Amino acid sequence: MKLDQFLKFMGIVQTGGEAKMIIKSGKISVNGMVEKRRGRKLIDGDQISFANETYIVPNSDPLGRKLARSEK
Repeated sequence: MKLDQFLKFMGIVQTGGEAKMIIKSGKISVNGMVEKRRGRKLIDGDQISFANETYIVPNSDPLGRKLARSEK
């Protein structure tokens, strides 16, 4: 999953344009490093930080549900 898609999936942004603006502004970090590439490929377990919250790229459970949010 790409970073901009993840932001939409998690409901952090509503549109791809909004994701692009937030990412380009340097307000998103991936695993503790500022990330400005909206096409950055994410893998299971990557930690995405924005606005004092941390989101974890989900793993699928046996029922196919996805889990992915943790607050700081």
